Amino acid sequence: MTKTDLKSQFEAKLRRPAMLSSEPSWAFVILPKEVSATLPRRGRATVEGTINGHGFRATLDPDGELSHWLRLDKALLKDARASIGDVVTLEIMPVEQEPEPEIPSDLHETLAAAPEALAVWEDTTTIARLDWIHWITSSKQSKTRAQRIRNACDMLASGKRRVCCFDQSGYYSKAFSAPKEAD
Repeated sequence: MTKTDLKSQFEAKLRRPAMLSSEPSWAFVILPKEVSATLPRRGRATVEGTINGHGFRATLDPDGELSHWLRLDKALLKDARASIGDVVTLEIMPVEQEPEPEIPSDLHETLAAAPEALAVWEDTTTIARLDWIHWITSSKQSKTRAQRIRNACDMLASGKRRVCCFDQSGYYSKAFSAPKEAD
C-alpha cells in the first residue's frame, strides 16, 4: 500500500465548541467514520493534510465513537479562509512515523527521579510513550492524574512497557469524546 492509498478527502462543517467565551479561538471537525477507519490506530494519530488547500499537520484525538476529531486553531482557520459554520474540504493522510510526544512536566520530573522507570520509558516505542501520556493526560481530576503518574512510574520500573487496561479510543470506557458543539 502506498502513502497516497492512505489519503482521504471529505467535506465537513467547522463546529463551534461550547465554551464561555463569545469568540472561540478554535473550531473542530469530527471525521467521518470511514475516514477514521483508514488511520493506523483508534487512539491519537498524527496526520498531514490540507483544509481548503492550505497545508497542516495535527494530532487527531479519539471521539469515543470509533472516530476521531480535529482541533483547528484560529491561525489555521485564517490561513484556510474558513470560519465556524463553513463546510470545508479536508484531505488527510497519516504521517509515516508518529512524532515523539511532548512529555508533560509533572511526568518528566517524576521519571527523572525514578531511574528504573526512566530506563524502560526510553526503551519503549513512540506509540507506547504516546499511550502512556494519553492515559495520564486524559484524567479529569488532578488527584487522578497524580495517581496515574505514580502508577506509570511503578509499572515502568517493574519492566512494563505498555499501559494496560487503557482503551485508547474511548469506545469501551467512554473516556474520550469530541468537544460539545455550541448551540
